Amino acid sequence: MDQAGQASSWSYVRFLDARNATYYCEPAPNVWSRGVFNNHHNIMQATLPVFLLQLILIFTTSRFVEFCLKPLGQSAIVGQILGGLLLGPSLIARNKDIASVLFPMKGILILETFATFGMVLFSFEMGLKMDMNMMIRPRHMAMTIGGTVFVISTLIPVAMCFLLRAKVNMDSSLANSLSLIAGIQSLTAFQVIACLLTELKILNTDIGRLALESSIFCDLIGILVIAFGFSAERGSGATFVEAILSAFALLAVIIFVVRPGILKLLYRSSDPTAVSELHILIILLTVLMSAFASEFIGQHYALGPLVLGLVLPDGPPLGATLVKKLDTIVTGIMYPTFMTISGLKMNVYNMSFQAFWVVGVIVLSGCIVKQGAVMVPAMYGNIPLQEAFVLGLVMNAKGIAELIVFSLWRYDGRVTDQEFTASVLMVVILSAIITPLIRYLYNQPNQYVAFKRMTIQHNKHESELRIMVCIHNHDNVPTMINILEASAATERSPIAVIGVILVQLVGRSTPIFLVFQPQRSLEPSASRSNQILNAFQHYERQNEGIATVNLFTNMSHYEIMHDDICQIALDKRANIVIVPFHRQWAFDGSVETGSQAVRAMNLKLLEKAPCSIGILIDRGAASGSMTILNSRVTFQVAVIFIGGADDAEALAYGARMACHERVAITVIRFLLFGNDDTRERKRDTDFVDEFRRANAGNDHFEYEENVVRDGVELAEAIQGVEGSFDLILVGRNHQQSQLLFGLDKWSDFPELGVVGDMLAAAETGSAASVLVIQQQKLTGNSVAVQNEPSQFVHDVPDSGARNSRQSFLSISIDRDVRS
Repeated sequence: MDQAGQASSWSYVRFLDARNATYYCEPAPNVWSRGVFNNHHNIMQATLPVFLLQLILIFTTSRFVEFCLKPLGQSAIVGQILGGLLLGPSLIARNKDIASVLFPMKGILILETFATFGMVLFSFEMGLKMDMNMMIRPRHMAMTIGGTVFVISTLIPVAMCFLLRAKVNMDSSLANSLSLIAGIQSLTAFQVIACLLTELKILNTDIGRLALESSIFCDLIGILVIAFGFSAERGSGATFVEAILSAFALLAVIIFVVRPGILKLLYRSSDPTAVSELHILIILLTVLMSAFASEFIGQHYALGPLVLGLVLPDGPPLGATLVKKLDTIVTGIMYPTFMTISGLKMNVYNMSFQAFWVVGVIVLSGCIVKQGAVMVPAMYGNIPLQEAFVLGLVMNAKGIAELIVFSLWRYDGRVTDQEFTASVLMVVILSAIITPLIRYLYNQPNQYVAFKRMTIQHNKHESELRIMVCIHNHDNVPTMINILEASAATERSPIAVIGVILVQLVGRSTPIFLVFQPQRSLEPSASRSNQILNAFQHYERQNEGIATVNLFTNMSHYEIMHDDICQIALDKRANIVIVPFHRQWAFDGSVETGSQAVRAMNLKLLEKAPCSIGILIDRGAASGSMTILNSRVTFQVAVIFIGGADDAEALAYGARMACHERVAITVIRFLLFGNDDTRERKRDTDFVDEFRRANAGNDHFEYEENVVRDGVELAEAIQGVEGSFDLILVGRNHQQSQLLFGLDKWSDFPELGVVGDMLAAAETGSAASVLVIQQQKLTGNSVAVQNEPSQFVHDVPDSGARNSRQSFLSISIDRDVRS
């Protein structure tokens, strides 16, 4: 048997048992089988059925373990590695008969090659998602934390390694591997941090952004050190110089030749904003060539694809298209396969207890040192203690980067099975501790709570009204502009508009927040952002001196986009945030199927918003209504009032709109027959009468009362209202009433409330837009006002008969929550 055959057989056997290697030759296997119905033929003798069965087992087992551990707050990496541990020689594959069927020696090389190929694509995708600006121009705090972490968490564990060598009697393989294990304790792989932050849904927080920037800066140092380390392995003298020069030559070719060539090819196409299949194939071929070049010059195969991903533009069109094409297969199949294979290689029976605790001491000392290296500069930068501690935990996260290094060392013989198993076990243990701890410490349900009233109802009459509107596309703009114009900006009570264009983030990991600078002239409307910007600038100029507009673009994942919206609303002290409903009406009146991701975002906003929030059901396209700015036709607005804090907020907003000369307000109050003497009705009557007196003599303000007996009559009355108005305002929740009894069971969209859901029903054929309003939830002095229909008692507005102190003491009270 030749040398190549021996090396191949060695790799097969070593996967199962590195201590008892046996070399033998066997005939080359077939790729496919003849089927189970062929007599005397075992389909598991062919490589394709074995490979497919292995992928099925790996995928189902890792997903099952991940599902079982999810209630405990564990991350996906723990389930994936433990899934491999269950399938490997530590448990199931310890039985030689089972191991020979599930993981025969001839199939291991194919499986590992597939997983390694997945890591090539994964490295490229992670580089593509990485923000180069964070690497080139990091913040001072990120540089301080990243640099401190790299230096301190390298020196201290290495010193601990020498101390253990001197004080503990251990076998030579363990002693030789300790310095390697200690040296990688400074790793803070961006890929690991980004995956963890995304899984924990804290990528958009201040801690998340700082952790990303710090890890990227630390990665920059680490990549250079690793490249030099791989070059040093080639030898000394001229060989080392050649390896270094070849690595720099590879980087230079990727940056100055490959990147310009790809961009030139893209921009020369008929549509530079579109990425064709040919472009994708050429880029993927370039990825493979960069990985081959890395292997050819003695570097790690991931270096070329990672650098190529870094230098290509992220985001749309190129980065977004590539990530869409790669994400499912790479992160859904190939990445978990590699993680599970790391567990498959583990054999706890080959690991001594001494190896476990010695490696554990090195790893834990590295974690403690890294925690301190993060917390000290973070607290010096005025980050609170708890957040600094959480930041340290995030920076201590371990995952794919460590496993790649451990696998490489095991393949090169630098570590044996016992050191490999102990190291991977420490990755699992630390991940199992860190992830739930972060969830517990950074679980902040009141993160965006304002400890003062941020509503329309409680806004002083002669103070600025701050309205935040969120835009998904240009179809949302006309009705949003109508609502802003109807809000009646005046010199005594101006309006500050905070407009946020929401863009789903694809093709990068780090969110983007852009601020539009005011322009003296309207911009060319070729792009979507310019069209939206021009519309808001036109509104601002029509209301010059009484309205201001600040426009932003937020590019983020829908799962965490609500964090940015809440943070902006809190920072800008918005009185109300208006977001579009996830379903949209077309010109012909048909309803487009909405995005469930947008709906989930709206639900999170209802729960966490620091101010009042409105969900806009936009039927402007179906009704063909003109903007108030350019129309002399009166804009008809209805306010449906049943009772409760949310209805009070809707009424307050409608009363403000009544001040506009081209807006007519009709308040429609629904009363339950025979319920005249209740305390709630008297309080609601006093509240409504305050607004009626304030608008006495205003021809644009009308009031109607409808007495109904039950929910059926209520629904019929509401259907009769819809056809007469351009906009309907209604509260999301209402005080407990027999009018609404049982109607919530028929609601398709609970985020709209009972009445809002009726108005949003496609069967009604209504062309009126609907704004469903929820008043701000308050938290303060351990009083959390939960916006439930049976719990709210709204405020009575200020009047001349009440002095300022009485007004101040008239606050919203939750009757069922005690302070």
